[in-house]
Amino acid sequence: MQYRISHTTKYSYAEPASVCHNLVHLAPANFPRQAVHEYRLTVQPSPPTIVNRRDYFNNRVDYFSVTEPHDGLTIVATSRVDVSPPPPIEDNPPWEQIVAEFRPGTPRILSVLQFAFKSRHIPMLDQLQEYAKISFTKNRPIYDAARELTKRIRTDFKYDSSATTIQTPVAEAFANRHGVCQDFAHIAIGCLRSLGLPARYVSGYLRTLPPPGKPRLVGADASHAWFSAYCGDKTGWVDLDPTNDMLCSTDHVTNAWGRDFEDVTPIQGVVVGGGAHMMSVSVDVEPLEPTATQSQSQS
Repeated sequence: MQYRISHTTKYSYAEPASVCHNLVHLAPANFPRQAVHEYRLTVQPSPPTIVNRRDYFNNRVDYFSVTEPHDGLTIVATSRVDVSPPPPIEDNPPWEQIVAEFRPGTPRILSVLQFAFKSRHIPMLDQLQEYAKISFTKNRPIYDAARELTKRIRTDFKYDSSATTIQTPVAEAFANRHGVCQDFAHIAIGCLRSLGLPARYVSGYLRTLPPPGKPRLVGADASHAWFSAYCGDKTGWVDLDPTNDMLCSTDHVTNAWGRDFEDVTPIQGVVVGGGAHMMSVSVDVEPLEPTATQSQSQS
């Protein structure tokens, strides 16, 4: 499935701002089942330069500064991406086997092991471990257990955009059983890590399908988040969406992954002056007809 994606963020300030510095994770990721053919970042007012680099997790990060007085800022990221379905789950070892492979002192790769520990926004909580144990019973295959956990979160928790903010602790969202995709991803990751299992946070976009016979609503799509469970050397990372109770496939476009939300926040920045400000975000994920030949490029 090929998509054209447009992510627009607008800031308006009550007073002129003298300078702002921004770091953004808005570029889709390149990996075996996702190919980025185009990516462009435009900013108004236009900064002197936009610099890109790779962060610790190999996500693309763009950095820019606006050093002239301005009363607003518009950031637009556009891209064209091909997404393929995940391969079938052919190896599904017991979850205890994964835990044993990543115990301290075992010669496992850091790129996986680093996701087995607590992070700033996902602490190790007894209540998450108890919740996880309902699905992770003795000798149960890792994918089967993670898939059931995904289903239970979708059933037990209510999506409510007014219930939490980006700073709401995991314990609070878990206790209230309300939240958004970020909260549900954090809860799922906390459950797995509490058992010693590697799990990572994934940010991106979800294609929103219109009702039958209705046109697709421009701007109805939104930034989304889910989690990825490590299912062994042969299978690798498997992405699961607890907000929608599904295995991530061609409706999900991946931007970046990290330990939790803070590692992959779409836009982080500081502004000098400006007074009170307002922000609006619009994301459009438009399916495209595939072309016969495509050249992959990403600066």
